This record gives sequence, C-alpha cells and structure tokens, in this order.
Amino acid sequence: MASEPTLEFFFFIGSTYSHLSVHRAEALAREAGVALVWRPFSVRTLMREQNNIPFAGKPVKTAYMWRDLERRARRFGVPFDGIAPYPIDADERANRVATLAAMQGWCPDFTRAAYRAWFLDKQDPGRPEVLARILAGLGRDAAACLEAADGDAVRADYARQTDRARALGLFGSPSFVHGSEVFWGDDRLDDAIAWALAQSGG
Repeated sequence: MASEPTLEFFFFIGSTYSHLSVHRAEALAREAGVALVWRPFSVRTLMREQNNIPFAGKPVKTAYMWRDLERRARRFGVPFDGIAPYPIDADERANRVATLAAMQGWCPDFTRAAYRAWFLDKQDPGRPEVLARILAGLGRDAAACLEAADGDAVRADYARQTDRARALGLFGSPSFVHGSEVFWGDDRLDDAIAWALAQSGG
C-alpha cells in the first residue's frame, strides 16, 4: 500500500498572506489525503539576505495587499476583521514558540491561535503577555513554553528550518514543498496538493 503523500508548509508568523493558509491548508490537505507538515522558519532573515522587502515604504502595494487579503478571506471563509498591526514579532518569539510546538506536536493549534490574536484581536502575538494568554488558552504552561522558546534547542531547530528553506530557494511565506518542488503563496496551495498527489500516484 502506497504511503500518504506529504506536503511541507513553510510559514512565518508575521506573514500576512500566511493567515489564509494557516486557517485552510490543513483541512484541504486532509480532504485530499495529503499529510501536512508545519515548518516555522525565519522568512524575515531570507528576505533581508535577498534584499526582498515587499511592503516596507510601499503604501500603494500595502493597501492592495490588505484589500486582496480581505477578498480572499471572504472567498474562503477565513476570519478577517480589517487591517491588523504590521509588522509584528520583532524578536521572532512567536515563531520560536511555533517551532517548539512543531517539535512537540501542537503547532497547528498554536499557529491558528496566534493568527487569531493578530488578525481578530489586533494584538502582536510576539509580545510575551499575548503569548502567555494564547498558551494558557491552549492549556499549556506558558512560562515553561516561553523559557523553552528562548533556549538553545528551539533556537537551533528554528535555524535549521531556516537553513533548509534557504537551500530550497524559498523567498516568501507561505511556501509549500514536496520533495524539492516549491509552491509559493496561498494561491498555489491547491496546485501544491495536486502535485503531491500526482507524484505519489494519487
């Protein structure tokens, strides 16, 4: 019996368009019979290296981005309540908590909660007090999680995922990867799932 095809979901809490994928990718993948593997990584690091800063100092493009997000959120039934604070998570603390969650198996729930805090509550999920509330709401020991997120093991894993993203040629979030094939953007999610299925003979 063929094994279930796998699709890696590389994302950064702080990427606006990832809001869409965070709320819809898992259900779409499950329905198609594809295993989704959540991979937090520092797209901010790669963008700086590539001199690829998409919205800073670009008010016209930024306005389009928010309107585009609103349209796509409405289309797909993703929660959206207008323009959210941006940028966020300056210290990438929320992303390190997501890395801890990925290591321990609760990354989807945490990431969706972080995006709800950002997009619906208009709070920066990288702030320790906001993170503490998110973690408590998930039944996690907030102090222990925040301490672990600042520890060497989580930082090293976050760096490894970022190194892998760099090696794969990623430049944005969300990105979906099957093998060495890269699909960038929420609007390529369906293509990525179809590709993973086709490569597995599904």
